[in-house]
Amino acid sequence: MKKNLKFLLSTLALVGFIATSNAQLIDEKDVAVTLDLQPVLQLDMTTANQLEFVFDDINEYYAGITQYAATILKVSSSVSWDLYAVGRSSGATAAGFWDQQIDYGTNNANAIDQLPLSLLELRQSQPNNGDGGATGAFSDYSAAFSANGVVSRANSLYVNGGAITPPTANDKYIAGHFGTSGNAGQDFMPGGSYLTQTGTTSDYYYAIDYRILPGLPAIFPNAGNADGTVAQDIVTTTTNAANYAEPGVYTMYVQYVLLEDQ
Repeated sequence: MKKNLKFLLSTLALVGFIATSNAQLIDEKDVAVTLDLQPVLQLDMTTANQLEFVFDDINEYYAGITQYAATILKVSSSVSWDLYAVGRSSGATAAGFWDQQIDYGTNNANAIDQLPLSLLELRQSQPNNGDGGATGAFSDYSAAFSANGVVSRANSLYVNGGAITPPTANDKYIAGHFGTSGNAGQDFMPGGSYLTQTGTTSDYYYAIDYRILPGLPAIFPNAGNADGTVAQDIVTTTTNAANYAEPGVYTMYVQYVLLEDQ
């Protein structure tokens, strides 16, 4: 009996030991994680601080002056985007016209100091591949500059009376375009960067050429409205065939705008 009792007690002690060794203590704490994806729109521009067009030879009036690849635009964006250029000035002369800084003193009544901002012509290095919403005659500035004596407003700069308002579906963009989802074709550029999609034909890299062609007489025949279908040369805007540009120094600026496509 005593042996059996001792054996029984030993068995119970072993069972108690096993139960104690399997017990597990757990203490839990949580860390909250927040993901904040801010939209990123980044436009890098390489250009001279000031571009000068000096017309001091009669051949330059006739043939114009072109500055090639004077501005390089590089885009990086995490969202769909549009890119456009708009001509602006202080409006000291009048809205939509160059600012006259120096008057060379002509008293001829036909010498006009109101030069339209749209006389500046742009040419981009590759076509706009996001112009699905375009309805105007020209959706971008990819057309080659016209030959001397051939009037073309395909490259005339977009101007909106001194405002920075985005172009409409009728007007020119560099990349992307005005429109809403559901339009035939893609009317925006998808997110991406020149850092990953390299090369001079990348949709995120644009070299911009500039040209000014005064003509003889100096009326700037290629100046045109926002979509390039209506003439804005000096004769047309002043309704006088004898008018011409007054000699002097004039200034304006081109503003490049990168914005999220809506």
